Amino acid sequence: MKCKINRNAANVLKKMLSSNEAEGKMIRVFITQNHGDHGHYDIKLDTPTEHDEIVKTDKDIEIVLDKREPLLDGVWVQYFYVPEEGFFITNPSTGFLEK
Repeated sequence: MKCKINRNAANVLKKMLSSNEAEGKMIRVFITQNHGDHGHYDIKLDTPTEHDEIVKTDKDIEIVLDKREPLLDGVWVQYFYVPEEGFFITNPSTGFLEK
């Protein structure tokens, strides 16, 4: 499985991982809604399970992805400050953009 993150996302994710609530947890990208040919994605702190793959990004951040969800393979996590601050998660292989 593959996952890309931009520099802004890496900075925000590193801050999340350094918080007290992150102890023993990793960053998980997950699907909030699956529409078959595309999904809606989000991020949370979580603990890996036997169904997960831990993917190391080029920014040296490990991301947890559920191997049972093909729509997670190839996700691209971006963080923007304008026009509205927040994560923008896409999967270019589906051609669908989300959050």
